[in-house]
Amino acid sequence: MLNIEQFHYGADNLAYIIYGEKQALAIDGGAWKEILSFLKARDLTLTLVTNTHSHYDHTPGNDHLIKATGAAFLKSAAIPDNHKIIIDGQTVLVYRTPGHTDDSVCFHAGNFLITGDTLFNATIGNCFSGNQKNFYLSIKRLMALHDETIIYAGHDYITDSLAFARHLEPDNRDIEVFRNAHDSGIMIYSTLAEERKINPYLRFNEDTIINILKKNNLPFATEWERWESLMSIE
Repeated sequence: MLNIEQFHYGADNLAYIIYGEKQALAIDGGAWKEILSFLKARDLTLTLVTNTHSHYDHTPGNDHLIKATGAAFLKSAAIPDNHKIIIDGQTVLVYRTPGHTDDSVCFHAGNFLITGDTLFNATIGNCFSGNQKNFYLSIKRLMALHDETIIYAGHDYITDSLAFARHLEPDNRDIEVFRNAHDSGIMIYSTLAEERKINPYLRFNEDTIINILKKNNLPFATEWERWESLMSIE
């Protein structure tokens, strides 16, 4: 069984280690000092360093980790879809999820999914690639995963994300339930089941969201129109 460890760095960035008994994989390892201490304390060998995408705030730990450990580097843009990374004989599956950027990827191991800036807890990332269709397809792909999937995102945006979700749906009681359940701030995560209740960008086919689009005089006849319309709301 593979394990995951989350590290905070910068204003709100989140770094990750996926590890087994002896080997580890670093993803968006900006908290490189803490990661090196973690590896040493558990006698783990870092075999690979990679990123969810190439934005500068996700890559500052790469060179430090590679220099200190001799780990190989895998560039996010070079990872093929459904690529398998093996850690202690177990598989980490990589999904190409373009939208936030063209090189965005997600890492799926066991019941956890590291999503970078594609899917946040209670929201999604900005479409910096400019390709809304790709982003839509990427989110649809992640929505197909099972409810127990645990979402580990690239930033701690929960406070602002929940505020926006509540602005859209002031009567959605699940938002407050989620807020109360995740108030510790120690580990930032959500399940896909929770996202289906609170994240408007995963709920564009639900009546409550469609009614919001209607009130804003936005197109809603097709799923694609609902997605585009929802993405246009500020």
